[in-house]
This record gives sequence, C-alpha cells and structure tokens, in this order.
Amino acid sequence: MIKCHLARLMGEHKMKVMDVARETGLNRNTITLLYKETAQRVDLEAMDKLCDLFNCEVQDLFERIN
Repeated sequence: MIKCHLARLMGEHKMKVMDVARETGLNRNTITLLYKETAQRVDLEAMDKLCDLFNCEVQDLFERIN
C-alpha cells in the first residue's frame, strides 16, 4: 500500500487545497484525491510539482507500507 503524506505537508505549511492548486497549477480534484488518499494513480509531473512546492523528495511525499 502507498501512503500519501500530502495532508501532513499541507498542514505543516498551513496550506489549503486551493493554495496548492494555485501554486502548482495542478487540478483541484487531483490534489483533493491525493489529500484524501483516494487517488488511483499519480502523474509524474504532479509529483514533481508537489515536491518543488514543499521542497521535499518523493519519499517525503509518498511511503510504501507493507
């Protein structure tokens, strides 16, 4: 299972879904799906934009849990 830490990162940076959408140019629905951990797939460009925004690595955004 893959766990997404977007909600935690957004909380640490005091950002809302609309803030992330505005800063990254990503669709609001894409961010909401990741935030709620209901996304079935993630575009590499979306991952890159989120990592740029939060100044983090992919492993800070996603974690594989056995």
